[in-house]
Amino acid sequence: MKVVLIGVGQAGGKVTQRLAEYDYDMGFGAVQGAIAVNTAKTDLQDLDIDTMLIGRDRVKGHGVGGDNELGAEIMQDEATEVMDGLDERLATDAEAVVIVAGLGGGTGSGGAPALARELNRIYDVPIYVLGILPGRDEGSIYQANAGRSLKTIAREADSLLLIDNDAWRSAGESMEEGYREINDNIAQRVGLLFASGEIEAIDEIAESVVDSSEIINTLRPGGMAVLGYASAAASEDAGENVNTITSTTRNALLTGTSVPNVVKSETGLLVIAGEPERISRKGVERARSWVEEETGSMQVRGGDFPLETDRIAALVLLGGVERSSRINEFMERAREAHENRPEAGDDPSEAFENEELDDLF
Repeated sequence: MKVVLIGVGQAGGKVTQRLAEYDYDMGFGAVQGAIAVNTAKTDLQDLDIDTMLIGRDRVKGHGVGGDNELGAEIMQDEATEVMDGLDERLATDAEAVVIVAGLGGGTGSGGAPALARELNRIYDVPIYVLGILPGRDEGSIYQANAGRSLKTIAREADSLLLIDNDAWRSAGESMEEGYREINDNIAQRVGLLFASGEIEAIDEIAESVVDSSEIINTLRPGGMAVLGYASAAASEDAGENVNTITSTTRNALLTGTSVPNVVKSETGLLVIAGEPERISRKGVERARSWVEEETGSMQVRGGDFPLETDRIAALVLLGGVERSSRINEFMERAREAHENRPEAGDDPSEAFENEELDDLF
């Protein structure tokens, strides 16, 4: 699946660069272009991809200080300039635009929905947001920002692929090591998803090809989406890998999703990656049927992706997911954080209880 990446904010820029690096290192060719957009000049200086500084007149390159309303205003004012920088890339074969943003920072949480809204107004290709939730140990302002923008992004984008910072972080790491591991995990999982829908990315043709239309159809319900991943050592004999494929798929869905405890969904896509001679068709079909039963969806697509490795990997994409206990817990923390902010109004929790959540524009 050929995509153009736009990183918005500090986390968005770093993850976008890591995605572009992974795609280049693996030789997939799915990423057609990558650009990082930010209001803070220092956050752009260490990036090797194309960059764009916005909001010079308002914040002088110093960032928005966690103010997502200001981040939204700046992005809305300068969205035309950002889109001008995309025109050349979108004139290629790009099949989707993916906005990458941390939902806790001011530029990411405010700018991502504003940019998604403008892109959807101009372009015919799907506009997706890869949104990263702040971890439990991050400050209350980040919780409030993410809670406020979560529904807005889900409404403005064609789909919001959600990643919980706590889901793929190992215990006992420093903060810097933790973020580096999260970025690596995102790059591997999301990078494999894009590549699995890009037939030209591989030398061998899968027995059951997954193309970009299957990814697009899986994300078609809109709202929130999650991605699950797991891998295991594989036997050289495909017949011995039937149970390996089914157990790896279970782990991907039940313990390896980008937001924990998300299972029920409207649609699903299962991709089994590995050497073709190690992949059992019986195992793939059995695993796909299990995903149907577990998710309650009758629209679970499946296929395989040839990859030079001695392991079997399962990638599960769920579209139109229900709010899980983790999302509900997060929204409760975000509501509390918003209530405790000094500038909160008379009834700050109202924004989180209203299904027609006011957007940031």
